[in-house]
Formats: sequence, structure tokens, C-alpha cells
Amino acid sequence: MFRRLIKLKKVEELIEMKKLIIIFLAVACIVPNFAGDKSRKGTTGADQLLVPVGARGIATGEAFLSSITGLEALFYNPAGFAHTTGSEAMFSYMTYIADINVSYFAIGTNLGDLGSFAFSIKTFDIGDIPVTTFDAPDGDGSTYSPGFLTAGLSYAKVITDRVSVGVNAKVISETILDANATGFAVDFGVQYRFNNNLTLGAAVKNIGTNMAYSGSNLQVNTGIPGTLPGSKDGVFEVVAEPFQIPSYFELAVGYAYDINEQNMLQVASTFRNNNALEDQMKFGLEYGFNQMFFLRAGYDLLLENTNQNTFGFTAGAGVNYQLSDGINVVLDYAFREVKEFPTANHIFTVKLGLE
Repeated sequence: MFRRLIKLKKVEELIEMKKLIIIFLAVACIVPNFAGDKSRKGTTGADQLLVPVGARGIATGEAFLSSITGLEALFYNPAGFAHTTGSEAMFSYMTYIADINVSYFAIGTNLGDLGSFAFSIKTFDIGDIPVTTFDAPDGDGSTYSPGFLTAGLSYAKVITDRVSVGVNAKVISETILDANATGFAVDFGVQYRFNNNLTLGAAVKNIGTNMAYSGSNLQVNTGIPGTLPGSKDGVFEVVAEPFQIPSYFELAVGYAYDINEQNMLQVASTFRNNNALEDQMKFGLEYGFNQMFFLRAGYDLLLENTNQNTFGFTAGAGVNYQLSDGINVVLDYAFREVKEFPTANHIFTVKLGLE
């Protein structure tokens, strides 16, 4: 009887595995027919959604979609957050391009059978920009600072010992003086673990509403032709054109190789199908010693016009330190090459975990 139960379980696992393989193969065959459209470059907005977060994810080329866990998974694949135990808090800071800085904060917890819940927020510090007008095209002496923000609520759950799923609902806000645009989007993700080594993952990102700017800064005071001198000026409001947000689909595979009890090597690759850009391939690897010290590297490659990619090689390192029973601190750093810019991206991340 016991052997029969074991055989039935193995058969069920085999059927489940075959179903998932069929799904992944079907997606892999269908996706190339909807390849990224390079002719639509510049037609989408809210590109803040494409800016990654977390030093580990960036250092590994954003390729660890199938195996990433913890709060960094909220951006890459929310299904990975389902494997979080206890509670976790994370803060990440990145020096981006053109003196722009990106801050990211997230906090989440696992509530057992209910699943895992998290909140995250990403903000941009763009700096002060001179205010220009029709009368003062070189600036009137005042400045403004655009405000770009993305806030999300996430839920993830382990469905079986092999499958986890997750969803991230977020609000997107952009403000420039008194003009603003707001949108809503969701991310969906799934991870499948064949065993402790081989993983598959898929995610659909930024599926949501169009956005359009509105506000008093789009109103223009102007004289009305044919009216008497001294008459009140007319007020005209510019109607901004709605724009789509940059959605995309990702399919990933990862493998972890245990060299021995102390040394481990992980490799991963992710295919990204963009709705308004060339498709991408991302590659990453991570070497870990004693689950405490880590070295990482990655590369982001456009499948067309490879010389036009803004970013390329990435690298980084991290330390996972156990303070006491149930409390650990993670310190990560990442470097990302920025082509045709004098400075690279530098990312610093701190995570605190409570069991």
C-alpha cells in the first residue's frame, strides 16, 4: 500500500511536470510571433516602470526570474516572494543616469496558509529644473522638481511544493509642476521548481491603463482675436495625448549547482518580449560561499540593434550575515555599465529578515 502511494505521487508529479513543460513550450513558440516592435520606440510613457531595483537582481542582469526570492522578487517575479519565511524589510538606492537617483522601499511578511503580503514604493529624485515660460525662455529664476512614484501591493502563495504564484497591483504617478498623470497596472508571475536545482519562471508585467497628463499647467492664457482692447484674455487648455505603459512578458530558466557543502554556483537566463522595444536576452550568474559571501555578474543583450542598448555588463557582491537566531542582515552592491554616459549605475541594498 505504501509503495502504491509513492508510485501514485510520482505519477502525479510527472503529470504536473509534463503539463507545465507543455505550457512553457507553447509560450516559447507563440511569443516569437509577437516579437518586440522596434518601430514603436518612444510611443510609450511611464518608463520609470522599466527601472529595476535591488542590487542582487541588477548585478545578475535581471536574469534570476525563476529562482529569485524575498522582497526583490516583487519587481522581477512576485511569485518568488511566496518563499519568504517570517518578515522582511528592504531599502535600495541607485545612482541612475543624468544625476537621477532612485530609492526603493519594501516591507512584507508571510502569514502561513494565507500566503505572503507586501507593500513597496519606488521614487525618483530628478533634482531641480529651471522654470521656463514664453516670456522667459531661458528661465524665470525659479525651479521645479518632477515627482515620479510607483507604489504596489503584492500577494504571493505557494500552491504546491513545486509551484508558486504571485500578483502585484500598483499605482503609477507622474507630476510635473501642476500637471500630472496617474495609471494603474498589475504584474503576474509563476515559478516552478523541478527540484532544488532546476527552476522555471514566467511573468507578465505592467498590464494596465493608459495614462494622460492633465492640470492647470496645460492651460494657456491668450488674447482673443477681434475683441476690444482691455477685454479679458481667453484660457485654452492643451489636451494631452494618452500614452500606453511599457508592458512585457518574460520567460526564464535557472540552475543551481552545489559544488560542495560550502561552494555554490547559480546560472540563469531570461527572455523578455517587449511591446515597444526590441526583445532582450538577459544572462546572470552568482557564486556563493557558505551562504554568506556572494559574487555576481550579468549581461543584458538586445536581440536586434545590439549596439543600441543603453545598458550592458553588470557585476556585484553581497554579504548575508546572521546577527542572532531569527535575525539576519543582507548588504548588497551592484555596478551596471551605462553606455555613452560618463558614469555607471551604482546600487546599494540593505535587507533585514526576521524569522
